[in-house]
Amino acid sequence: MEHITLLLAIVVVTALVFDFTNGFHDTANAMATTISTGAMKPKTAVAMSAVLNLIGAFLSVEVAKTISGGIVNEDGIRTEVIFAALVGAILWNLLTWLVGLPSSSSHALFGGLIGAAVMSAGWSSINGGTVVTKVLLPAIAAPLVAGIAAMLATRLTYRINRNVTDPNQQKSTAKGYRAGQIASAGLVSLAHGTNDAQKTMGIITLALVTSGVLAPGSNPPMWVIVSAGIAIALGTYLGGWRIIRTMGKGLTDLQPPQGFAAQTSAATVILASSHLGFSLSTTQSCSGAVMGAGLGRKGGVVRWSTATRMFVAWGLTLPAAGLVGAGAEFLTKQGPWGIAVTAVILVGGSFAIWLASRRQPVDHTNVNDTDDATADEPQGVVTTAMAAVAPPPTAGAVAELSTTIPAPASDDTPRPTATV
Repeated sequence: MEHITLLLAIVVVTALVFDFTNGFHDTANAMATTISTGAMKPKTAVAMSAVLNLIGAFLSVEVAKTISGGIVNEDGIRTEVIFAALVGAILWNLLTWLVGLPSSSSHALFGGLIGAAVMSAGWSSINGGTVVTKVLLPAIAAPLVAGIAAMLATRLTYRINRNVTDPNQQKSTAKGYRAGQIASAGLVSLAHGTNDAQKTMGIITLALVTSGVLAPGSNPPMWVIVSAGIAIALGTYLGGWRIIRTMGKGLTDLQPPQGFAAQTSAATVILASSHLGFSLSTTQSCSGAVMGAGLGRKGGVVRWSTATRMFVAWGLTLPAAGLVGAGAEFLTKQGPWGIAVTAVILVGGSFAIWLASRRQPVDHTNVNDTDDATADEPQGVVTTAMAAVAPPPTAGAVAELSTTIPAPASDDTPRPTATV
């Protein structure tokens, strides 16, 4: 600790700020479906999630090692590069939180790190193989695997309970699924702490290595693990209510069995990836699972316009955060005044985004209110197309339309009725 300089201390604090934004940005991953179905009260849900995020931070360091010694080459990377990367990640996190889009905090961090490293040392500083195998491929596979698993689990769940018709049994089943939702939400929270808290641990460890405090390949020190776990837990407790609303109400309308299926599927994918050291996006995994659960219920509808905006945000995250990170690194290369300007931009941009959020605040009291734009949104091109190709009525249905229409009355000659 005695070797920590002022710049390194600033980087560590900035990394913990990112960890804090990661917490409230990704609270929706674990608790959006639980809150939207009424299985838990909003404040209780985020408090439970915060505690489990903290516990999860102590379970593994595999993802942290992937970041600290895998994505970029440690040789030649300066501490200023880490600071610039965090600036790009934090600003993108806050911007997507403002508009309520569940983008990936992980990819924001990776994008900022890649952009800053390229600006500092060129493309040779990036381990392309690691980026492809442990970042890009999991980004594509995770939401698909979680979505398919959730869709199949939802269909199986409704099939198992299709013969439950007694009202008392239905109430008992609903209570059981709500309890299952709470348990699965806790599992997702634990998995989120295991996966996402480690990303900040990895960044701080990388900064310590570039400053000569730690040897290359070192595991995160205990004080790094503890501070990262506390930061993400505090952010989770505050609750990213805007994104919770989008995940819980904006993508699809979920019932307790769907919420249980979605969260269980997502938790399985996240925990498996953490064990393998794949630094995937918990946001993408949970979003894919929610959409899969929406498609798995008969009559369920996914709001594809909302999903499309989310997909666009996913695609923009890496390059957008990378550009901001590269710009911040260009400034930090100019010396102390450049670092000061970058810090001012970070603080000023964050404050401006917070002020903009106060115009239409979202908190635990209105998180389940449906946004007007979402409420009036059509069910989507898939549903519309299915309705357009509905088969014509059968002969029996036509026969049921037959009725007798009396003819107009006449003063002179009575007329028979006409049958159609």
